[in-house]
Parts: sequence; C-alpha cells; structure tokens
Amino acid sequence: MKVLIFGATGMIGQGALRESLLDPQIDQVTVVGRSRTGQHHPKLREVVHANLDDLGPILPLAGHDACFFCVGVSSAGLSEAEYTRVTHDLTLMVARPLAALNPDMTFIYVSGSGADSSERGRTMWARVKGKTENDLRALPFRASFVVRPGFIQPMHGIRSRTRLYNALYAVLSPLYPLWKVLFPGLVTSTEQLARAMIAVARDGTAKYVLETRDINAIGQRELAARAG
Repeated sequence: MKVLIFGATGMIGQGALRESLLDPQIDQVTVVGRSRTGQHHPKLREVVHANLDDLGPILPLAGHDACFFCVGVSSAGLSEAEYTRVTHDLTLMVARPLAALNPDMTFIYVSGSGADSSERGRTMWARVKGKTENDLRALPFRASFVVRPGFIQPMHGIRSRTRLYNALYAVLSPLYPLWKVLFPGLVTSTEQLARAMIAVARDGTAKYVLETRDINAIGQRELAARAG
C-alpha cells in the first residue's frame, strides 16, 4: 500500500507517519507539507510545498492507495470565514484533484469530536467541520472516511507544535490511564488513532464517521494483532 500524508509535522500527522513507516504492508509513504519532517527512512518520500492552495506544481500525486489528511488549526481568534478557508476550503482544494488522479484512493479526514454534520448548529467550528465532512463524502474516491477523535494522548515522544498544548499535555498526561478507564469514549492516543486510520484505509469499515470509541476499538485490535 502506498500512503499519502498531509500535515505530518502536526501531532496527529506525526503519529500517522510513525505507524505508516512501521507497517510492513505499507511500502511507500509520501509526505506533503510546508516543511520537512526531519525523519529519514527508506519508505519515506517528502514533498515540500509552501502553498497547499495550489497543488499544480507538485501534481501528479497519482498512484497512492490512501491519503491521511491531518491538517488542522484551532478556531480560536478566527472568524467563521477565516476558519472556513483554512479548514473546509483548503481540504477540498487538496481532495478534489486527488480524487481525479486517484479514483481508487481511500481518503481519511481527521475531523474532531463534536463536529456537526447537520451544518446548522450554534458552534462555528463544528458546523465548518461538518460541512467539510459532508462535501468530502461527495467526491469520487473509492472510499472516504472521517475520524473524530476527542482528547488525544501523544505517544512515543510525539509533541504538538503548539506550546500551550504541550504545556497542557504535560499536566494532563499522568491522568491518561485513569481517563481511559473512566471515559473510554472521549480519549485516544496518537498510536491508536494512527493504527485505526491505517486499518480503515486497508480494509474499509461500515461507518463513514468514526467516533473515539470506534477509533479505539479498531486501533486496539490492530495493536493486539501486531503484538502477536
């Protein structure tokens, strides 16, 4: 399987990249981003491209079996128009040409817990995420799926690029084992999320939208299989 990753320098993208490089069924990983990941691996191919609004100079990106779209920003301080541009519009600008180039591709979009697929709720970011999910589903990929993680515990030295988030994780991380028990539908990890994304890209699943419980069930099954 050949995998394409957007947003591999972010926390979720780092997890997707790590697990993709470890997976024996994935023989090529192409990363597209504004900066290099700093990693070196025989499977890894990096494409540095400053302007994701225009993929023209780096097309074609044909021949990939799956895409993990892990690009995302906080809505804090942004108007609805600004957040729509960097969340919905950018995602579709990438997904549309990929669908045309890779009709057999499975596209997996990282959304967020609480996204509003009705597009009519009162929470701005949730409406925008929901519209993005809906519009992606209409594209002519072989399959597309949405993952909606809640709290994500970074594993294996992975760190967020946002200082505030890193500070919060430093405080909250000791509570993660307890939260896993008390709130299994709210918390996951970068490892479980990435393993679930890879499994869905490889095997598909009956649901279009995967909530945290779904993510954890698939991710745990994959990790157990790997452990033997």
